[in-house]
Amino acid sequence: MCKAAAIPFTGTKEQEQELYEAIARHKEQKGALMPVIQEAQRIYGYMPEEVQRMVSEGMGVSLSEVYGVVTFYSQFSLTPKGKYKIVICMGTACYVIGAGQIMERFEKELGIKDGECTEDMKFSLDGARCVGACGLAPVISVNEDVYGKIIADKVPEILKNYKDN
Repeated sequence: MCKAAAIPFTGTKEQEQELYEAIARHKEQKGALMPVIQEAQRIYGYMPEEVQRMVSEGMGVSLSEVYGVVTFYSQFSLTPKGKYKIVICMGTACYVIGAGQIMERFEKELGIKDGECTEDMKFSLDGARCVGACGLAPVISVNEDVYGKIIADKVPEILKNYKDN
């Protein structure tokens, strides 16, 4: 699975340049660390130690400060995500109506657990707190596609839409 230690860092020079440009744009602004880390996450898709070091050095802050922000906010990930990021709402409304069973079905179909991604880097799976779509419970998203009123038996059909791409 996509464990941080199992996947070597594969950042490109283009990504590095884009990150340093973002640092230069924000460096002199008050409270700039958060927007720079957000840009880094967007550029790389996750926040491995190598990227945290670049942010630390570029912003002139300690690595522990960068790590503290990255690990405090759930929007940041220390591990790579798949091409298709599956998020299952585990908020109260979704959970009561079956989100737990939906998560179990995705785990079974993909052979991964919550927080992991497939070895081919095609799918990652994450549970989330309430996503604010309680009227559609249970809700999942695959990248920008949102699915409401899902049942576990629909999981193979949803995955087929992305496996074939």
